[in-house]
Amino acid sequence: MALCRQEDPEIAIHFSEVPLAQQIRGLHDDLYDVGFAQSNHTGDGILVEPAWSDPLRVAIPARHPLLAHARIPLNKLLRYPLVTCDAHLFEGYHQQIERVLRSVHAEPLIAERVSSFDLVMAIVSAGFALALVGASHIGGTRAPDVVGRPIANHDAVLTTYVLRRDADPTNVVSRFIERVAALETDPVTPPMTASPHDTDKETSL
Repeated sequence: MALCRQEDPEIAIHFSEVPLAQQIRGLHDDLYDVGFAQSNHTGDGILVEPAWSDPLRVAIPARHPLLAHARIPLNKLLRYPLVTCDAHLFEGYHQQIERVLRSVHAEPLIAERVSSFDLVMAIVSAGFALALVGASHIGGTRAPDVVGRPIANHDAVLTTYVLRRDADPTNVVSRFIERVAALETDPVTPPMTASPHDTDKETSL
């Protein structure tokens, strides 16, 4: 975003967080120019490209017995309650986490489904549950006493994708996509839409 402001200062970028289905409708209806989501299941008419990946980590409260492991075995993780984000609000995140959990023959115990990652980390910090989140959420959390550990025998990542209509993009959108393609790492976010419109235009959300 800083590079966009530096190279295209006359272009205003407006962000809004919306559920994936609403984001896809907004792209089709030309309400949004570009979207970010953690799902690549968008249906016809939407182009999807990987934007960045975040290593998957187990968020664990301090002094938890699983901290005896440098890498957390999935079968042992699933012995404990988990907190996760709401599947409707964070559809792509939910899909990616489900793929990891289905790799073992055990049913996870989901203690809570909440509406934000801040609440996920607060619940972990309080010792009520564990969570699977991106490493950036561990590093950026304001919740105290949360430790991140990788999963044993699993190099899972949370991938964020950039979405746009399957049509010839404007020059502004093309430059925006080129900058996204140059990214190596960036914080993971819930589904987000970006509208790089001229500053004299109003964005409807």
